[in-house]
Amino acid sequence: MTEFPHAMLREIFEQPEAMRRTLALYVDGHSLKADAFTPMGEWLNARGEVLIAASGSSRHAGLAAEILLEDLCGLAVDVEYASEWGCRNTANPRHPSVLVISQSGETSDTLAALRLARARGEQTLAIANVPGSSMLRDAGAAMRLAAGPEKAIPATKSFTCQLTALYLLAVYLGERTAAMDAAEAARNLRELNALVGQIERQLEGWRAATEALAKRYADANTFLYLGRGIHYAIAREGALKMKESSYVHAEGYPAGELKHGPNALVSENVPLVALATVDRGLEDSVLRYERTLQLLEDMKKQGARVIAIANRGDEQVRALATDIVEVDAAGEYLLPIAEVIPLQLFSYYMALEHGVDVDRPRNLSKAVIET
Repeated sequence: MTEFPHAMLREIFEQPEAMRRTLALYVDGHSLKADAFTPMGEWLNARGEVLIAASGSSRHAGLAAEILLEDLCGLAVDVEYASEWGCRNTANPRHPSVLVISQSGETSDTLAALRLARARGEQTLAIANVPGSSMLRDAGAAMRLAAGPEKAIPATKSFTCQLTALYLLAVYLGERTAAMDAAEAARNLRELNALVGQIERQLEGWRAATEALAKRYADANTFLYLGRGIHYAIAREGALKMKESSYVHAEGYPAGELKHGPNALVSENVPLVALATVDRGLEDSVLRYERTLQLLEDMKKQGARVIAIANRGDEQVRALATDIVEVDAAGEYLLPIAEVIPLQLFSYYMALEHGVDVDRPRNLSKAVIET
């Protein structure tokens, strides 16, 4: 049995099994368990309007869900910081369906947002990791995760389980709204199941690659994380992991926004982390990839140091980036689950380079309840 020096590293390696447990709650073979989704039957409003309220990593999962639910289900989705939305007392006359996301189910700002939504008469759905938590009890419908206890303060396996559950929710709503037929839904579930094994096989390679990267980039003052579309959510999450784990400043941006100000920061001590994967079977993904290649080409001419997360064997990205971490091919809406794990590992090893207690970074706390 592998020995792990820190809870964060152990929890990163527990992600495949945590995803399997979460899938088992909602999937039977290549079909959704109908009874598991019965509580969600009345959640979506007639106009297909959804508001997602969350904080921290959970909000980044919400940003990914926005793309999932819009692209795969045709819904209209807004994502709010729970702490900000709860300060706006003006009722929304549209009465969107409200989704709250939390690791513990006890996050105070998000719990307040949930209770405000209920007071306004909106249909509510909570996704959280702890059975019996306040959010799962108080919401009109609930999706429990099965990540298990997460003792390190930086969220890792709870985040990938949130993405897993949100993908399942998108499949359910896609079928329910007829945006997705049964064959497409079954194919999406097969690909999600296959992704778990892919991640498991790649963990040790990612571990070695990111440990080496942390040694090479230990001198960096700031990182700029870049992603397009659904991958912007992962850029934001990667930057948050770097900040809270290692105390190295980082920011996540839409890749196309780099030249609208942040590029002034790019230097030897401000490297870029670019999400440059592609699903070659999806036209929008190829377009995103081609634009990312152009950005990488421009950054190479500028002399920037760039770490790219890219498809295995992608020689175009390798020729343009300073360093590369490879991930196996997957669908556009599943790639984020794989992409985020090397970023978690990179943050972990950067923390070690800076002598940080990665499980208990300063000034931060989280609700940890045994599940």
